Amino acid sequence: METQLKRSPGTGDPQTRQRISAGAVLLSLLVLLGNIAVNGAIFVFFRDSTLNPLITAVLAVLWGVLGIYLIYYTLNWAAERYPERLRRRILPFIFVGPAVLLLGWLLVLPALRTLYLSFFNASSEKFVGLANYAAIFSDRLMGTALRNNLLWVFVGTLACVALGLLIAILADRSSFEKLAKSIIFMPMAISFVAAGVIWKFVYYYQPGTEQIGLLNAIVTAFGGEPQAWTSMLQPWNNFFLILILIWMQTGFAMVIFSAAIKGVPEDILEAARVDGAGEIKTFFRIMIPYISTTILTVTTTIIVFTLKIFDVVMVMTGGQYDTEVVATQFYRQFFMYRNFGYGSTLAIVLLIAVTPVILINLRQFRKQGGF
Repeated sequence: METQLKRSPGTGDPQTRQRISAGAVLLSLLVLLGNIAVNGAIFVFFRDSTLNPLITAVLAVLWGVLGIYLIYYTLNWAAERYPERLRRRILPFIFVGPAVLLLGWLLVLPALRTLYLSFFNASSEKFVGLANYAAIFSDRLMGTALRNNLLWVFVGTLACVALGLLIAILADRSSFEKLAKSIIFMPMAISFVAAGVIWKFVYYYQPGTEQIGLLNAIVTAFGGEPQAWTSMLQPWNNFFLILILIWMQTGFAMVIFSAAIKGVPEDILEAARVDGAGEIKTFFRIMIPYISTTILTVTTTIIVFTLKIFDVVMVMTGGQYDTEVVATQFYRQFFMYRNFGYGSTLAIVLLIAVTPVILINLRQFRKQGGF
């Protein structure tokens, strides 16, 4: 049994017909089912394995690399059995499809399950409707967490964007541009957890003994009194935590802004200078409007980081001393107190807060030709 497809205009002789055999369709299904069966069996093996954890990790990495390669190779090989016109339509779905399915499995399904759990009580046995959502806005701890998240969003984002833009302008005019940018961008190479550990030693405070924390050592060297920077100085301790985000994300903003500034046409800048515009006026009247879309993209990206901030707060204070944020409160409720309904509600609230910012970012990306 064979199915006939006409060539579309522009792909050759319009009277020419291409044939798709039932064997090619059957082969494609067998290849797809074979990939599912083989990788499913490997997954079950790792799930139930009693091997040494190190050996299991090495084998899992090999499976991840080789498995993905074989999936794409075999599906591409099956697609080659089809006529050229149909093959051009199938191949994009082959290369995008596994990624979409994986994202759906790891992100969409858990999000839907979390939404479902948010309508139940702590043990997920009794339906409570919107009671968990109402409880969020009457909980004192949640009020503190929401206030702190707003601090992170406004102070952290504004400082990262402003400093990143300022450093990008200054570094581009420096003879040590590459070195300066490398040093400022370096914190981006480490994780938030590692940054929290580093800054924990910077802020370290030990009453009654010699201060080994860098900041307190400097303070005492100048005759001052050591301070418990992240615990006793409330609410200023939140700003000391936000400083870690600024230290890490300023380099990211600087690199993006520097690339955008280099794209500003030199003839426009020269014309402005010839007309008598100073450097400050040129900066605000020409550079800022020209890179405004980049500024918006960087701003929304950092806002997403600040809305879901978790690692730094958990490592530095564990959410104590009025430094709680929504993500740490979610972790505490769901994993420590086993209050699955309330914890799931916090996760959904965080998702709702992040979604508009991501959509704005994607819209800007589309305007710049990303899609």
